[in-house]
Amino acid sequence: MTESIRLLGISNAIVDVLSHVDDEFLDQIGAPPGSMTLIDENRAHEIYDMMGPSTEMSGGSVANTVAGFANLGGRAAYIGRVNDDQLGEIFTHDMRSLGVDVRLKPTAAKSPTARCHVLISKDGQRTMQTYLGACTELSVSDVNEETVGAPAVILLEGYVWDIAEGRALAERAIEIAEMNNSKVALSLSDSFCVERHRDAYLYAVKNGVDIVVADEDEINALLQTESFDETMRALKDYDNLFAMTRSEKGSVIVHGNETVVQEATPVDTIVDTTGAGDAYTAGFLYGWTHGRSLEESAKLGTYCATTVIQQVGGRIERGVLDDYPS
Repeated sequence: MTESIRLLGISNAIVDVLSHVDDEFLDQIGAPPGSMTLIDENRAHEIYDMMGPSTEMSGGSVANTVAGFANLGGRAAYIGRVNDDQLGEIFTHDMRSLGVDVRLKPTAAKSPTARCHVLISKDGQRTMQTYLGACTELSVSDVNEETVGAPAVILLEGYVWDIAEGRALAERAIEIAEMNNSKVALSLSDSFCVERHRDAYLYAVKNGVDIVVADEDEINALLQTESFDETMRALKDYDNLFAMTRSEKGSVIVHGNETVVQEATPVDTIVDTTGAGDAYTAGFLYGWTHGRSLEESAKLGTYCATTVIQQVGGRIERGVLDDYPS
């Protein structure tokens, strides 16, 4: 595959269905505000039929990062499994319309394409009802030298380890990266996912993963630390590059003896927090893969995350860098 690809994402391919709702709607479906609940296929259809006007686009954490990376101007590719159905076509068409090289075509799967109902409250909080569907059918055979190629960075989503063949396909991706001198980044997804797979993540971090991108809670869960200071001390035992977001406290980048502290940018109104971390990762990796310093990459990540929380949806739009201070 083309060596000019800077970022290849491997993750759960999910269609985001975004809609503004009120508290009454959340009560009606029994969803605590701010929660993420896994639902079955029948429940997914019920909630979809109850929702008002919505926006449908390719989603999932790493897919959002890849889409944002492409809209920043980076060459990107993606590996994820969707069914040959309406939502699968939406996912694939949407990603390709951004210039992303989608390496797997929609194919007949046992389950429909995964979707996440992102229910956005008036205060910008997101409540998610997620049906995983076909994305869990991603297999080791999908991750090979042809589909992976030789990108600058392979970004693995932590949720991949929840898939039946997830650990094996992640290890295969790391093997191919080592063969082709690609770097491997790991997004930890969420702290509950870290608790489910801590040992596997630590093994990967010590055996092939070069970059870890995560929020503070996720890194605390990985290292089993309880405070920021304790986490910073624990990171001294690792040679990996850690990009840790801290919400309103900004972010911290740690790589060996180098530490970068990046302040958050205050905003007047938060519209939707969906994908803020994904946008930060896109901006940071865009900067890092294009030769920018850790400090410059952290600033770019912060700029992208700040932009995203002031709009509906976690997608970095094209042209966002037009107003970026050079």
